[in-house]
Amino acid sequence: MTRSSAAIRPKRAATAALIAAGLLMFGLGAPAPAGAADTPSTLVKSVRDVTHPGAAAVEHGDTLDWTVRYRNATAGDTPAPASVTDPLAGAGGSQTYVPGSLRVPPGWTPSWSTDGSTFTGTDPGTATTAVRAENSLALAGGTSLATLALGPVKPTPQPTGGDGFTPVLHRTASGEIESWNIYHHAAPNAPQAVCLNLTLGQPCTGGPWPRPLNTTPGPLGSGATGDIGSPLTPQYVLDPLHPDQLLYPAVTTSAVGVGCLDLVAHANCGFVPLATMGGSPSSANNLAGLVRVGDNLYGVANTGQVLCLTLATRTPCAGQPYAPIVAANHDLPNTPSALYLGGLTTVGNRVFASSSPQGGGSTVSGPPALGCFDTTTTATCAGWTTPHTAGPSSAYYTYDAFASYDTSGHADGVCTGASGGPNVLTTCYGLDGSTHAAPATLSSLGGNTLTFSPETVTTPAGTRSYFPAWGGGLAGGTICHDWTLAAPCAGFPLPATHPGVNGGATRDYGYTYDATSRCLIGLGDAGYLFSLDPTTGASPCVHSGASVTLKPADFYCDGGSGNIQGYTRARLTGIDMTHVDPGASRVSVTDPDGTVIAAPGLAADGTVDLTGIDPVAHPAITVTAQLVLTTADDFGTGKHPALVVEYRGDAPQICFRTTVTADCATTSIGNTATGTDSTGTFTSNTVTTAVAPGAGCQPKVSVEKEICGSPNARDCAPGGPGPWAKTSPVGLLGLLGTAHWRITVTNAGPVDAASVTVNDPTTPACRQAAGTFTLAAGSSRQVHCDSLLLALPLKNTASASFVAANSPAGTPRSTTAPSAAVACSLLCILAVPDKG
Repeated sequence: MTRSSAAIRPKRAATAALIAAGLLMFGLGAPAPAGAADTPSTLVKSVRDVTHPGAAAVEHGDTLDWTVRYRNATAGDTPAPASVTDPLAGAGGSQTYVPGSLRVPPGWTPSWSTDGSTFTGTDPGTATTAVRAENSLALAGGTSLATLALGPVKPTPQPTGGDGFTPVLHRTASGEIESWNIYHHAAPNAPQAVCLNLTLGQPCTGGPWPRPLNTTPGPLGSGATGDIGSPLTPQYVLDPLHPDQLLYPAVTTSAVGVGCLDLVAHANCGFVPLATMGGSPSSANNLAGLVRVGDNLYGVANTGQVLCLTLATRTPCAGQPYAPIVAANHDLPNTPSALYLGGLTTVGNRVFASSSPQGGGSTVSGPPALGCFDTTTTATCAGWTTPHTAGPSSAYYTYDAFASYDTSGHADGVCTGASGGPNVLTTCYGLDGSTHAAPATLSSLGGNTLTFSPETVTTPAGTRSYFPAWGGGLAGGTICHDWTLAAPCAGFPLPATHPGVNGGATRDYGYTYDATSRCLIGLGDAGYLFSLDPTTGASPCVHSGASVTLKPADFYCDGGSGNIQGYTRARLTGIDMTHVDPGASRVSVTDPDGTVIAAPGLAADGTVDLTGIDPVAHPAITVTAQLVLTTADDFGTGKHPALVVEYRGDAPQICFRTTVTADCATTSIGNTATGTDSTGTFTSNTVTTAVAPGAGCQPKVSVEKEICGSPNARDCAPGGPGPWAKTSPVGLLGLLGTAHWRITVTNAGPVDAASVTVNDPTTPACRQAAGTFTLAAGSSRQVHCDSLLLALPLKNTASASFVAANSPAGTPRSTTAPSAAVACSLLCILAVPDKG
C-alpha cells in the first residue's frame, strides 16, 4: 500500500495575528505507525519566518527556517540506511541557502549539492541547490542512536604501512573506530599517513593509503609530494580543544616542530616550527615525540633543549626552546634529520626525557641518560640539575621513557630500558632524582632486544604497563608488568608472542588501549595491525564494545518544546547473546562527563532498561557496553552488531535556512522533500508560502489635490491649462458656483501600485471618476471632477489607497498622505488657505 502527500496551501489572513506560532505552512497528518510493514515512512515539512515571526506572509529579504520531520516506519529491529533529500526550489533565484544552517539529528550525515545530483560533505555556501541527510543505521521510529560495535580486530595483513609506529584510535561521529598511524623515520616527501576503519575492517575512505603530510593546510595529497618527515620514536597528542586533530612531531628541511592532521577532514591543518634546523656545535636535527602537560605541548630536540607549543594559540611558548635537560644525541651539524634516540614521558607537571648519546653521531658520546623539565618553572627539576645516567657506557641505548608506580597506582618515578648488554637494563629514579628500585620484568629479555614506551592501563584491577618488544631472537612480543603486584602480570605470558599474526613476526612498536572493548590494538614493523587481550595476552582479543552518547534535544531544531517524553531502553542488535560471557561483560550509564548514573544489568535478550532515568535531570546519557565474547562468529563480512539507545519522543527533524530574494517579482516560495529507507520511497507535503512585498518592494505613491483658477470651463477640462492652484482666486465662484478639481496620483516606484482608489469624502464624484486602476512605477494619473458649491469657502481633501503589485490576497491596503485644496468666494478672506 502506498500513500501520497497532497500539496497543502495556507489560508491567507489579513493580519499576522491570525497565524499561530509563526507557522506559515504545515502539514501535521498522523505519522505512520512504526513497524507497520505495509506503510511507508513519512516526511512532514513546515517553515517558519525567522525575520518576522507570526507574519501572515513572508517578505522579500526574510530568512526562513525549513523543517522536515522524519518518522521511520521500518518493521523490526534491523538497522537500515535512510536518506532525506530536500531540493531548494528556485535556489539562487527566489531563495538562497544560508551557509552553515543545515542541522541533522545525531547519527545522520549532512551533505550539500550545487547541481541537485552530486552531493559532497563540504558546505558550498550560497551555491547550494539541495541538501541531504543520511543515516546508515536508521531504525524504527527514528528516536534512537546506534553505534556499530567494534569486533575482534583480526590479525590479517592490512594497509598499515611497513613502518607505521603506534596506532592512534579515533572515534568518528557515527561511532566507528579508525586507527591512524604515521610512518616513523620517514623522509619529508614520503607518503606516510595511513587510516584503517577497525569497525568495518577496511581502509578508511579517502585512500589509497598512505598519504603524504604537508605544512600547508588542505586535503591530503598523494604520492611523494610531502614536505614533513617524522622522528624515530614518535609520540602523538590529540588536541583537547580540537579532539579530531592529531598533533604530531614533525621535521622539515628547515625546522623541527609540531604538525597537525585533521582526522575528520583527512587534511593537513598546519605546521608550527619550534627550532631551526642546524646550529653549531650542537644541531637540532630532529626531535623525540610530543607530550602534553596542561595547556602546552612539549618535545625535546637532538640538542637536549625542551620545545614548547601553546595549544590554545598554536604558537611557540614564550622563551622556548628552553635550556637542555638531557645529553644531546645525534646532534652533529650538517646531518639534517639525524634521528633522536630516546623517549618522553610525563608525571604531573614534569616532562622526563631519555637520550642515547652514542659515538659516531653525537657531539659528546656517553651512556644513556634521563633528564627532567619542570613546566611550572621552565627549568630543570629540583634534584635533576644534571642528567642522570641510565647505563654503563655508550654501547647501551634506549628507545623509551616511562613512569613507575607504587602498589596503589601512584606515579613515583621514571625509568628507561636500555639495550646493549647481556639483558635489557632497566634504570629508574624517583621524582626527586633519587635512586629508585627498578622492576625486574624487562631483565628477562636478552640484551639485543629492543623495548619501546609502554601503554599503561589503570582498571579497577590495578595498574599495568604493556611493553612492545622485538629483536635478539624475539620476533615480536608483549611484556606486561603489574605495578599493583610489583611483578610480571599473572596469567600473562612473559613474553606474550603472537603466533597467529604473520607467523609471530610482528616486531611490535606500540599499543593503544581501547577502553570500550578493553583490548590493546598493536602495530609493528611487520606492517600488521592486531589486537591483544590485556588479561591473557591472546591475539586476537575476542572482546567487543560500543559506546553511545544520546542527547534527545539534539534530534530537534525547530525551536519547539515538549518533543521528549523519556528514555526507554538500550539494546544490542546483530549479535547472538549466547556468544556473550555475561559474567565478564558489563554495561554502564553515565553523564557525558563520566559521572555514573547506573550500572544496569544486561538482560538475556541483549536489552537494558533505561526507563528509570529522568531526562530532565539527565538531558544526555552515555551508555557503554563492554562485552567479552566466546566467539567472533557474529562479526565479519556483512555482519555489523550495534548498540542502540532509544528514547520516546516526536519524530526527529532536519532543518536548514534560506533567504528570500530581494527581487520584487517573486510572489511565493515552495519546497518538497523526498526520502528513501527500507520501506521504499516517500515524499513530504509541499509547503508554499506567499511572499509579500518587503520594504524595498513598496511603491512610493503621493497625491496632489488642486482647483482650477479659470472662469472658463474649457480651461478646467482634462488637459486644460488651468491655472491649477491650491486655492481658487477670491470671488471666482461668487457665493454659489461649480468648482473644477484635479487630483494627480504619482508612483515614484520602484514597483507598480495595484488596486489604486481615490478617497475624497467631500466630493464623491472624484472617487467615482477615478475608479480602480494600476499605476506603473514612475508614472502619474490625473483625475478631474466637479462639485456644485452651496457654501463657501470649502476645503476639499483627497488621498489614495493601494497595495504593492504582487501582494498576496488579503494584504492590508496602504493610504497616502492627504492633499487639500480650497474653493474661495467673496467671503474667502475669512478662510485660512490650506497649503497641503
